[in-house]
Order: sequence, then C-alpha cells, then structure tokens
Amino acid sequence: MTLSVTIITKNEAAMIARCLESVAWAGEIIVLDSDSGDGTAEIARRFNAKVTVTTDWPGFGPQKNHALALATGDWVLSLDADEWITPELRAEIERTLAAPDGHAAFKMPRLSSYCGRFMRHSGWWPDHVTRLFRRGQARFSDDMVHERLNVDGSVGVLREPLRHEAIRDLDEALVKMNAYSTAGAMMQLKRGKNTSLAGAVAHGVWTFFRTYVLRAGFLDGREGFMLAVSNAEGAYYRYLKLMLLAEQKK
Repeated sequence: MTLSVTIITKNEAAMIARCLESVAWAGEIIVLDSDSGDGTAEIARRFNAKVTVTTDWPGFGPQKNHALALATGDWVLSLDADEWITPELRAEIERTLAAPDGHAAFKMPRLSSYCGRFMRHSGWWPDHVTRLFRRGQARFSDDMVHERLNVDGSVGVLREPLRHEAIRDLDEALVKMNAYSTAGAMMQLKRGKNTSLAGAVAHGVWTFFRTYVLRAGFLDGREGFMLAVSNAEGAYYRYLKLMLLAEQKK
C-alpha cells in the first residue's frame, strides 16, 4: 500500500522541518502552502515534498480537502505542521497498512504540549484524532476551524500517540485565541446562532470549570491553570464576537 502525507501550511518555517523529517519514509509528501513569507515552501522542497502555493484561504476544512485532492497514494496521512510522527507510530502505521483489516480509516491518540508541557489531563489526552484513511473513503468537513474527518466505513484505533506542539508560548496562545474565536463566531452566525453578554460570560466560566475541575486540569500544574484560563477567554470572546456580529447583521 502506498502512503501520501498531506500538510497545509502558512508561515510554518519554525515547525515544518520536524514534521517533514518524521514522515520522510512516506511514498509521497504533499504540502499546500498559503503563500508563506518565511520560507516554509523552500524548506518543504528540501525534503522532496510536492509543494503547491496558493493565495486562497477558504478555511481549514476546505484547505485540507484541497491538499487531499493532490494526493495519489492508496492511503493518506493528514498532518498539521506542528505535529510529528514518532518512530514507534511509524512502525505501527506500517504494520497497519500491511493488514488494515477492512477499516477505511484509523484514529490515534494525540499528545499535545502547552507552553512546553505535555498535557495529560485538561481534556487534551488522549484526544483521539482520525488522520489515517483510505483515499476516496474520507473527506474533511467544510468548517473554517475545528474541521472533522467524515469517513465512509469503519474506523480502527492505533495505540501509539501522534505528537503535537499545540502552543509554544503565551504570545502564540493569544494569537490563536483571537483567530479561532473570530472564525468560531462566524461559523455560529452562519448557523443562525446568537447570544448575549450574560451568555458569553457564562460560557467562559463554564469552560474554565470544565477544563480545570471536571477534566482535572489541576493535575497539569501551572500549565493546567494557564490552559483553563486560555480556554475560558477563547469561549468568552467567541460568544462576545457572535453577539456583536449578530447585532451588525441586524
């Protein structure tokens, strides 16, 4: 079975080399770059990736489907630039593709880091993500953020975790929180959702409680508290932006 790896990028020069090095064994590497200005595409070409540069940004789901359309392998492994495959996960993927047992796709646990700490609680572990699938039997949703993979067939489970450097520092946390809250608010507006100031506050408070208490974020030390606050702020601003967008629409 041949394997294609697909990666979408935008100014990922600090991350992309580790990701590409971890999948250099794959039969084909597709990088769909959104006109990066930091040399991301040039780095990808050094790893013999097939690089396509586009100025269009339709959102994460449509962009991943665009990259998927460029793949030619029997199987596809979809990665983000801040993710990488360990030798143990590579070995498990190779064994799995040799005998897929009729599954159309496979999900795997993802171990993510926040400000330098791999999070074992806070709702971040085991965080199963479906990323390995037969080409032609799966497609990403058209969501701008938090896209999901829709699979036509059964989904198996891998044991070895995918590694993910989700948030490097607080500056990145703030940038992502602003971008994702805006995109999330726009998605909800399109679905006819609305809220109030009280609703935005309530969502923020609930998100902190769920992350830090119900999902045992307190066991992740100071980073667990930092993440709970960050999640709460993201939820608060997402619903606050939704409220203001709905008012503008009226």
